[in-house]
Amino acid sequence: MKRIVLSGGAVGATAVSTVMFATGVAVADDYAGQTYAHATTALSDAKLKGVIASRVGDTLPNDQCVVTHSEKASWIKGDKFSSVTDTMLLHLNCNATVASATTPGNSAASPEGRAALQAVNAAAAQDKSTAAAKQNQPKH
Repeated sequence: MKRIVLSGGAVGATAVSTVMFATGVAVADDYAGQTYAHATTALSDAKLKGVIASRVGDTLPNDQCVVTHSEKASWIKGDKFSSVTDTMLLHLNCNATVASATTPGNSAASPEGRAALQAVNAAAAQDKSTAAAKQNQPKH
């Protein structure tokens, strides 16, 4: 029968490397889920500027793209190498809110796709009721 012996050094090294290379505690992302237009308005109100760091898809214009992730800029500037503190990097998803046969986007079965379809159906129902109300008004 073979015995496996772990030295304290091997266990300790594993623990240290896990601590050093772990991803850390998740930080709340205040702009994820917002459109680029809403995120840049909120950033402007906070005296910050938004920069598009990445973009996936080309179906939507920038203002309608959804921010999937944001992070503070991690670069330095100037002769004194000071950190940039007024810039947020925004990662955008510019695919359609719901996929079709010709357009990439969220699956209609996903939570995002179901929400988008409900919004479209609610808007269509509102438009239909508004049109019916206008049609029933007396003509002058």
